[in-house]
Amino acid sequence: MIVVLTGAGISKESGMSTFRDSDGLWERERVEDVATPEGFARNPDKVINFYNGLRRRLPDVGPNPAHRALARLEQALPGKVLVITQNVDDLHERAGSRDLIHMHGELLKQRCSRCGEVMEISGDMDRADSCPSCGRAGILRPHIVWFGEMPLEMETIEEALVRCALFVSIGTSGTVYPAAGFSRLAKAAKAVTVELNLEPTAPEVFTDGRYGPAGSVVPAWVDELLAGRLGYRL
Repeated sequence: MIVVLTGAGISKESGMSTFRDSDGLWERERVEDVATPEGFARNPDKVINFYNGLRRRLPDVGPNPAHRALARLEQALPGKVLVITQNVDDLHERAGSRDLIHMHGELLKQRCSRCGEVMEISGDMDRADSCPSCGRAGILRPHIVWFGEMPLEMETIEEALVRCALFVSIGTSGTVYPAAGFSRLAKAAKAVTVELNLEPTAPEVFTDGRYGPAGSVVPAWVDELLAGRLGYRL
């Protein structure tokens, strides 16, 4: 089994705003205001409008060659590739990936704070909307994992990490936990660990590394893997 972790670097090449860059979203908004349960409780309209703005950007960006290469890998090895993404956009889906976990949630979904129902959404959220499941109004929130909340599907992710033969980290800084610990968990379970990134983050953790823009590095690496030229024992 191959487990792939993707981070902000892969979406940035498609034009999506990231949070931590010098010109990123945290430079425009305080984390405490738009990415915490407390911020939502203080000013839900501000939080909803922030994510409405991000959602409106999705039609203006599209999958890049790195997204498409991972979809091609899944199609070539059906049932053997799991993509775990820290990104909340839908670029992996649009590229064709199907076995996918959004550990930090999704812009195109909203969740009821009361009953937990998760619903797809394509346009703007409105705080006055009612939950179609429980009927309560004014309690829908973006289906986004905020600071202080547990990422989604962690049990499934950890099971995959200890079973995988190959773990690949793409476009992530390796500083945000729990995702930052995935490579170490996979390595401890004797998986081959590979980093595809702009620059090395933790050379002692990775068996192999390729460095440069994801749109160039990832397709080339997938080509080599599918051609059997990398020598990994999978």
